[in-house]
Amino acid sequence: ENYGVWSRAMLIALTAKNKLGFIDGTCEKPDTTSPKLHQWVRCNAFVLSWIMNTDSREIFNGIVYSTYAFSVWKDLRERFNKVNGSRIFSLHREIGCCAQGSLTVSAYYSKLRQLWDEYDSLVTLPSCGCPTSRAYVEHDQQQKLLQFLMGLNDSYGAIRSQILMMSPLPTIGQAYSLI
Repeated sequence: ENYGVWSRAMLIALTAKNKLGFIDGTCEKPDTTSPKLHQWVRCNAFVLSWIMNTDSREIFNGIVYSTYAFSVWKDLRERFNKVNGSRIFSLHREIGCCAQGSLTVSAYYSKLRQLWDEYDSLVTLPSCGCPTSRAYVEHDQQQKLLQFLMGLNDSYGAIRSQILMMSPLPTIGQAYSLI
């Protein structure tokens, strides 16, 4: 149920430890005659232990005898990475209905940011450097700025109007700092 959050945290940790290749398949097991085999086996065991020590007991029991971190990661992704339309729909609804209300601006922004981040983890944006991709990403950022501004309490109406009159529109972070 929390696979998305768990896998994101694991990706960050494995990237920090320079071990991402063990789960994405880019760090393949060396030949049995390679002097690097022992080091690879050791690192693979580290990654396996990190994965096993962060899983629930039921999941642990199903992967404890696995040999390769890549295989375990692939298996867990296939079993638990269920991006479904209902969750995406629910996030759209939550984002659209998100309003400051009694929250501070900081708490409201953090709540909205969390929803955006979860949505972005489920829906892949184009990442190439082509003009169409850049335009799409800029449009996405503009939509987020408008969502943020729409949810602010009416007491922020004057500053909201000033922000909307800026050309070009500021980033979300810049708008937040103005409020």
